[in-house]
Amino acid sequence: MEISKDNKQKKHETLEEKLNTLRAGVLGSNDGILTVVGVLFSVAVATTNQFTIFIAGLSDLLACAFSMASGEYASVSTQKDTEKSVVATETKLLKTDFEGELKAVSDYYLSQGVSRETSEKIAKDLMSKKPLETIVDVKYGIQLGHYMNPWNAAFSSLFSAAAGGLFPLVAMTLVPGIFQWPATILAVCVSVAITGFLSAKLGNGLVKTAMIRNVIVGIVTMIIHYSIGLLL
Repeated sequence: MEISKDNKQKKHETLEEKLNTLRAGVLGSNDGILTVVGVLFSVAVATTNQFTIFIAGLSDLLACAFSMASGEYASVSTQKDTEKSVVATETKLLKTDFEGELKAVSDYYLSQGVSRETSEKIAKDLMSKKPLETIVDVKYGIQLGHYMNPWNAAFSSLFSAAAGGLFPLVAMTLVPGIFQWPATILAVCVSVAITGFLSAKLGNGLVKTAMIRNVIVGIVTMIIHYSIGLLL
């Protein structure tokens, strides 16, 4: 039996691929906000030199952005390599143990509540048309040809981390002196609340809980780094 080898990248991203890119963006933004404000608070307490504060914040913003991007690239690349390895293994099994693969598909539908007779018919029908696509979907939940793109995740994380870090950086360095601290605190609380909202929406979680949790983490981060600055 001829095995389908349609591994070409589809023109349109799947929902899972889009969500993965968005997830990387949300996490990158949140990380950018908190790491930059942490450095800004520590340095701003220790010195009033605006240029020093700005350079410290900007340096951390760039370091955070590239660190997040490289981490996402490595992580998603590993996932992609694993998925390709699974596809290669299943391609061989379809040649050497087709009956075993057919049984795996039949057993899958049987476990979903379909009768044995019907599950066997479904398995034979699917495996006669798209055997490789069917088996990787049934056994691993992989859509053939749709692999996570590490570059999408990396760039999403890079730009979102940089964008997130801009909120506290701009507030701390451009807002006039007496409003500097409250403006930065407000910028951080609002921005992390937004990332909490987005992460909850993407993960179908509790929006209010996620927003409150992020704001609390942001406040704790600022308190810790403010305290560190007092020791400098």
